[in-house]
Amino acid sequence: MSDLTYTQSVVMGLLQGVTELFPVSSLGHSLIVPAWIGGSWEQLVTESNSKGHTPFLAFLVALHVATALALIVYYWRDWVAIVGGFIGTLRTRRIDTANGKLAWLIIIATIPVGIVGLVAEKPLREVFATPLIAAIFLFVNGLVLLAAETLRRRQVARRRVKGDIGSLSYPDAALIGSFQILALLPGISRSGATISGGILRGLDHEHSAKFAFLLATPVILAAGVLKIPELFGPEGDGIGGQVVVGSICAFVAAFAAVAFLARFFRTRSLYPFVAYCLVAGGISIALFA
Repeated sequence: MSDLTYTQSVVMGLLQGVTELFPVSSLGHSLIVPAWIGGSWEQLVTESNSKGHTPFLAFLVALHVATALALIVYYWRDWVAIVGGFIGTLRTRRIDTANGKLAWLIIIATIPVGIVGLVAEKPLREVFATPLIAAIFLFVNGLVLLAAETLRRRQVARRRVKGDIGSLSYPDAALIGSFQILALLPGISRSGATISGGILRGLDHEHSAKFAFLLATPVILAAGVLKIPELFGPEGDGIGGQVVVGSICAFVAAFAAVAFLARFFRTRSLYPFVAYCLVAGGISIALFA
C-alpha cells in the first residue's frame, strides 16, 4: 500500500464521506470506482497479502471513523440529549422521557447488526469484496429503494403513516436496525437500507433519514475503532500521511453530505438514488462481467 498516492487518498476520502450517507453504498463505490478508473487505482482493490487480506480495506477503516465523527459533530446536540436520557433511565430505572426512549431505540436497533457483524463481516468481506459483486449489489440496492418508495405511496394512500421517531415501538427499532445487516454486502447502502426500514414502519423520509444517520453513528464508529489496529500493522506501512489526508477529506465530505440530505429528505424522495443505482449498477455489471 506504499503506492497509495495523496491524490488517491483525497478522492477516496471524499468518495467515502459522500457515499456512506447517500443511499448508494460507500463500500460498493470504494470497490467499483477504482475498477472504473483502472491502472494503479484498480490495483488498490485487487492487491492482497499472503493471508488473502486486501490492505486497501484497512485504509478505508480510518475513513469510516472520520465519517462517524462527522455525524457526531453534526448531531452533537441530539447525542448530548440522547446520552443524558440514557443516563437518566439508568438512574431512575424507568424510560419516561423522549430522549430516554430514543436512547433505547438506538441500542435495540444496533444489537442485530452488531451481533451479525462480529460473526460474519470478515467472511462476507473476503468473499464479496470484488467490483463485479459490488456492481450486482448496487443494482439490487436500487431495487430495495424502489420497493421502499412503492410501499411509501401505498402507506400514504391508506393513511398508515406514523409520526416522528418517538412513535416507533421497540420491535420497530429492532426491525429497522436489522436492515443494516444488508449493508455488510458491498453495494448495499447502510443508510438506504435503514431509511427503507424506517419507511416500512411508517416513518416519512425526513425522520427515516435522521434515524438512519443516528443508527449509523455507533455502528460505523465501533466497526472502525475495532479495526484501527490494522493500520498499525503491516497493512498500514507507509500510508500514515495518506490516511490523515483521506480522513480529513472524508470528515468534510460526510458533514456536507448529512447537512444536504437532512434538508433534501424534508421534501424529496429516494427516486433519484433509485435511478442512479440501477443505471450505475447495470453499466458496471456489463463492464466488469
